[in-house]
Amino acid sequence: MGGAPSPVPATVQLRLTAADSALVGRILLAEDRRDSTDAALSDGARNADARVRVLAQRAAGRIRDPKYGTRAALPAAAAPPTWAEPAWRLRLRALATQRDSCATLRAALRDESWPVRLRAADLAGPSCAQDDALVMALREWVDGIPRDASRRMAGGVSWHPAAHAVVALARVRPAEARPRVAVLARHAQWQPRMYAARAAALVADTAILRQLARDTDDNVKEAALEGLTKVAPGDVHSFILALGGSGAQAVRAAAIGMKGSAHPEVRQAAAAALDRWTARGNASERDVRVALLELLGRPESVDRAPALSHSVPPDAVALALGQQVRLRVRMSPASGGGTFIVRLRGDAAPMMASRILALVRARYYDGLTWHRVEHDFVIQGGSPGASEYAGIAQFLRDELGTVPHRRGTVGMSTRGHDTGDAQWFVNLKDNLRLDADYSVFAEVTEGIEVVDGVMEGDVIERIEEVQ
Repeated sequence: MGGAPSPVPATVQLRLTAADSALVGRILLAEDRRDSTDAALSDGARNADARVRVLAQRAAGRIRDPKYGTRAALPAAAAPPTWAEPAWRLRLRALATQRDSCATLRAALRDESWPVRLRAADLAGPSCAQDDALVMALREWVDGIPRDASRRMAGGVSWHPAAHAVVALARVRPAEARPRVAVLARHAQWQPRMYAARAAALVADTAILRQLARDTDDNVKEAALEGLTKVAPGDVHSFILALGGSGAQAVRAAAIGMKGSAHPEVRQAAAAALDRWTARGNASERDVRVALLELLGRPESVDRAPALSHSVPPDAVALALGQQVRLRVRMSPASGGGTFIVRLRGDAAPMMASRILALVRARYYDGLTWHRVEHDFVIQGGSPGASEYAGIAQFLRDELGTVPHRRGTVGMSTRGHDTGDAQWFVNLKDNLRLDADYSVFAEVTEGIEVVDGVMEGDVIERIEEVQ
């Protein structure tokens, strides 16, 4: 059942009958259920069509081995497009070995590309405290933050320089950072407040951290609570108050911050929070439930995750058999605008691709953001909470395959095996080390320059099927 297909050339493709298509659906369902005893796998392995036999072999391999180490035995998948690197990324990459060269970092702060400039700020540390020109540039970035930082032009920035600079200044010259942290902590845009919390932790400003731990945005709360865990772990009141919130990232940070506390109110607050988060029935919120369990001294194994339901989405069979579907990702004009096209790789991940297609048709992604942008790694987005800890209610199964994580491929964010949360990440460079753990379900076919230009917090206006 899991061995090599019968010796009919892989190029032989017959006209599939309705029964054959139904068999493909059964194979996909058996894989999704992780049921190695399903007769569909053996029936598929004997089918006259090479495509069906390969699908059965792949399903059996994925069921048997979560890492799918035998995937190389499959026929090679179509290679993703090849995209040249932008010149600025090479300059950004070169900074990695220059973090101790203040002159190099100072020059990079004036680079023509904002990703390079921001990376230089991120690398500046205490060794540059005597570099007055570098410090002056950081001060100017913080002091120059626009009142309305909700918009940026293509190729430009809004809140980003000030946010990165205030954290850098907190490392380089804490005394000069303190008053500026207070200013950013009151900014109308939530991202500057989040970075202000990170800077406040570096300068040990507990008053600002307590203020931001009560922020209206849960990402700001999370950063403030993480800061309090480091500089004021005894501030139990702030942590207990946060446990009553509705953002997974903030509640998780509060639970971690109180771990080991003997305060009498902690256990009651944590138990109430666990009941509430369990009742929500969202698989993607598992991390917050586990953090609460650990706070209560209970094992991770008792987590009551929502039961999985299994069905074959309407487009899964067609995608598995090679149907071409493309999606247009349209960026908001307030985030520089532009579009890029991705092709779903149903040949590699048909169940995942079809479920993503259903989410696109339901307008799930419209208005969400790219919350994680690492300019020499990936962009990641599509979270309702603009964080790692908020996603769809039922996990997507891994569909590891033979499409490598090359530049421009689109992978599924997970929190471990078989925990796809419907967040996308786009590989900005070849990230082949991800092949063993993350599924590729799409690839960029047009507009890679728009992908390269995405900045943290940029908004997806909508994703639509290309007809």
